[in-house]
Amino acid sequence: MEHRLTSAIETALGWNGAGGLGKGFARGSIDDPDLISRVLTPNRLLDIVMRRSMNRPQFRVFQESSEVHPAIYFTDSVSPRGQSIPMVNMHSLGRLLGEGATVILDQANVFDPTMEVACRALQWWSRERVQVNAYLTTNKASGFPLHWDDHDVVIVQLAGEKSWEVRGTSRAVPLYRDADPNDTPSEEAVWSGTMKTGDVMHIPRGHWHQATRDGHGSGRSLHVTFGITKRTGASWLAWLGDWCREKEIFRHDLDRRDEAPLHALAEAAAQLVTDRPPTDFLAAYEQAMPLPRQVPFLDVFGTLDAVVCTTHFAPRIEEHGETVDVLASGKKLTFMAKALPSLRLLLSGRPVPLAQAVSVVGAEAAAVAEILVKEELCAVFTPELSSGYTGLVTNAAF
Repeated sequence: MEHRLTSAIETALGWNGAGGLGKGFARGSIDDPDLISRVLTPNRLLDIVMRRSMNRPQFRVFQESSEVHPAIYFTDSVSPRGQSIPMVNMHSLGRLLGEGATVILDQANVFDPTMEVACRALQWWSRERVQVNAYLTTNKASGFPLHWDDHDVVIVQLAGEKSWEVRGTSRAVPLYRDADPNDTPSEEAVWSGTMKTGDVMHIPRGHWHQATRDGHGSGRSLHVTFGITKRTGASWLAWLGDWCREKEIFRHDLDRRDEAPLHALAEAAAQLVTDRPPTDFLAAYEQAMPLPRQVPFLDVFGTLDAVVCTTHFAPRIEEHGETVDVLASGKKLTFMAKALPSLRLLLSGRPVPLAQAVSVVGAEAAAVAEILVKEELCAVFTPELSSGYTGLVTNAAF
């Protein structure tokens, strides 16, 4: 799937593909105002917050680097039947923003189709799981104090400006679960300056950083942070730990009085490492991702006119002579070889109008599309989902 934002990020950072992720600090700029405003605006973020039931920690507000108590800006909306639904009190939120505050919405991709499609495109590009958090700051407010993230981040400044300080690592490639708390900031200065609308920055895992609007006077800043969590050697070993249960020798109790079984256990572990190398783990990781959320297709809702592939990672298409296998999200679907042109089209990650597909690759395109939608590898291309693609991802090429 080719996405305008993914391509623009690559160009801005001087990358050719996802190989630069985690390799070093990088910064650049996207010279496309229409693209920047299309991704997200402050008003659209506030509209998302207003129309949905939110809860901490997914939605938080900070003032003077401290979190504001949710009771100040949350109100329980009570239905006529006495059902209580937590909603953001927009009047109270507006007051906080007027004073100067930072609003944080984690996993904006759950609520907004544009953010959802952008994350999916970055997942297909990086072959890692991606989520996006949005940060809206007003006046002279600051955000989090100096800290580091346990994943790589790509930051896109969408409106206004914000000052940043980026430092080096105190511990090489630290982990969320680690042998060292890594709580002493590095003194190594990497970059400090102001991110302006259209600017892009990549901060690798473990680099200390902080952002603020202090000194910028009245105004606002909106940026989104795409968090990209890559697999590590520790991830591979944890996966091996699950596989070891397949062998009886690993299920036996450890006997302190008899060392012979312990030697056999060590040999079995060495063999397991050989039998299931990191490449197997990475392939299995992509297949282990669950099916995405999507609107179900039912005949009562109308005909199937257009579809789009919504799997977290690009499906694998394997040719086997007279048959073709599709592997995605833990599923394996087998088709006759004549379905291959339809599969390549429908699983491209781009929207596919079925009438055009049938006219080009044949009537089987409609039948294949129905199967892929039923198996939830493709989704009905609803107007709401379409809004996340319009102007960002072109239709599949015919």
